[in-house]
Amino acid sequence: MTRRISLTQYLVEEQRERGRIPAQLRLLLEVVARACKSIAISVNKGALGGVLGSAGSENVQGEVQKKLDIIANEVLIEANEWGGALAAMASEEMDSIYVVPNRYPQGEYLLLFDPLDGSSNIDVNVSIGTIFSVLKKQSDTPGVSTQDFLQPGSAQVAAGYCVYGPQTTLVLTVGDGVAMFTLDREQGSWVLTADEVRIPEDTKEFAVNMSNQRHWAPPMQRYIDECLQGKDGPRGKDFNMRWVASMVADVHRILCRGGVFMYPWDKREPAKAGKLRLMYEANPMGFIVEQAGGAATNGKQRVLDLQPGQLHERVSVILGSKNEVERASAYHREAG
Repeated sequence: MTRRISLTQYLVEEQRERGRIPAQLRLLLEVVARACKSIAISVNKGALGGVLGSAGSENVQGEVQKKLDIIANEVLIEANEWGGALAAMASEEMDSIYVVPNRYPQGEYLLLFDPLDGSSNIDVNVSIGTIFSVLKKQSDTPGVSTQDFLQPGSAQVAAGYCVYGPQTTLVLTVGDGVAMFTLDREQGSWVLTADEVRIPEDTKEFAVNMSNQRHWAPPMQRYIDECLQGKDGPRGKDFNMRWVASMVADVHRILCRGGVFMYPWDKREPAKAGKLRLMYEANPMGFIVEQAGGAATNGKQRVLDLQPGQLHERVSVILGSKNEVERASAYHREAG
């Protein structure tokens, strides 16, 4: 019988044998994983739990919040505020940072998360997920401010996501490759089901919202147009398009079998660099993809090198199979 490795055992080995993470970070990641199990239960209940539909409010981005958005956000805060590993948290659903209350011990880490990615898919029973990123507080000054969070993605000490689909899967990196864990619902435990995940460097699949094509910049239009020409065009091969409209689901597919995910700049809102959030989506996903041998860029610069200027900063994203990301980036560089 194949030996089953739990998330706890995996993290202990990362701490003890490989020296990749300290004990406090290990405990933090276990708490986040437990919170994801709680969110998975709410997601799985769906209409039976009365959690579907709009909450009748908007988040800081001006987006209508679903009931599950708020539930997932509260679960992550309540699970993590008392453990002693965190100094503060930031969420896509909150205007400003959440400092750990004085009644709890403060740690040295900062947690950022998109509590429920793909909200438009909640009510139609399509895969959605949670994305998280962990930074280490750099300053020794007392207290925590927004400035402490404004670190480039290359400073992340861990990142991951949980996809709530036919199986509930947790994907994690601590800077030592990418591992996948599947939730054993009967045992209530995370079991390692894939280690040292690698993204193929070449692919014949792309994920993008084609309905917005007319609004993209010329380099992105060129890249997609060449893909659509198939084997009769300059690429010499046929491409398939896949688009779930949940970043977690699209990126998970790319980790499993390759592909390139794109959410480019859009001329309808020219002042915005993109739609996705740098701190809650692009950075953690970029870290995971790079650790799996892929690449992540905004078309001109590596995502993890971008210096954030604000908590809810937006960015264009091209990530996935390395050679396709490089080709799309080359077209942007040629266009200046």
